[in-house]
Amino acid sequence: MSEPLKHSTPPVNRSHIKQHFSHAAPTYDEAAILQKTVAERVDERLALTTLDPRVIVDIGAGTGLLTEKVIQRYPQASVIAIDLSLAMLKHAEQRLKKRKFNWLPQSIWQNNGATLLNADAYALPLADNSVDLLVSNLMLQWCDDLDSVFAEFRRVLRPEGLIMFTTFGPDTLKELKQAWAITDGVDAHVNQFVDMHDIGDALIRNGFGQPVMDVEHFTLTYDKPMGVLKDLKAIGATNASLNRSKGLMGKQRFHNMLEAYETLRSEGKIPATYEVVHGHAWAAQEVIKGPARDRAGLVEISLDEFAKQTKQLK
Repeated sequence: MSEPLKHSTPPVNRSHIKQHFSHAAPTYDEAAILQKTVAERVDERLALTTLDPRVIVDIGAGTGLLTEKVIQRYPQASVIAIDLSLAMLKHAEQRLKKRKFNWLPQSIWQNNGATLLNADAYALPLADNSVDLLVSNLMLQWCDDLDSVFAEFRRVLRPEGLIMFTTFGPDTLKELKQAWAITDGVDAHVNQFVDMHDIGDALIRNGFGQPVMDVEHFTLTYDKPMGVLKDLKAIGATNASLNRSKGLMGKQRFHNMLEAYETLRSEGKIPATYEVVHGHAWAAQEVIKGPARDRAGLVEISLDEFAKQTKQLK
């Protein structure tokens, strides 16, 4: 059997991601309308489980949008919020009203609400088998090697622990991609995202069982194409591909792209579509695994069926 393909998306510059999200930290909450909505969706799905976790980790916590909800839902649990950007975590600290302990290293501080850790999803500063519930909201799209990330997630989860996450799918920003394709003949100016079935396969390869995947589509609307770009900049969501052009973009090319985007105006508004992939899986080996497995190992079900499934597992 051949080895699973990695870097199915263009390789990502981690320093670039860290820099841009740190720069965007002050403006993030105001522009992160979609991120707030999706965090609420994750919380709704957690309400369907019968989990009573003792240790919860939010990876890619950002300014604490989902962390706050997790703390409210599981007030007795120890919650750990991890993010690549220390600036983001400082805003999370303000959201969660934490008191910083000056005697702790700069990368970590805590109080009775949560522990905040400045770290990368590829190398979690957590012990093996130490986490009951791992959540992640719209972070995985910034990881170009899902096998490595999921292997790390599996390492820290206890047996039968749950991972619940969201990420962006291939249809995300399809209008912006189309506008660039009209202008340049390619859409390489926009990040490329992984299909949910490939995400499910990556979960199976790395020791997760019973993966459940589904998709929601959201469309944000704007008065002008520049509104889309300004919001993306405000949340730090720029093109992080190592393969992106490093040269300066000519004003005419950029203007042509905006004109092309104008042709996609619908009902008087400029649309920006986001494909949000929801997934969850258990830290238990799948019976049938590998990229050539039968698709029966990847289940797509409704929220009602998800609730029944989780109750049966308890």
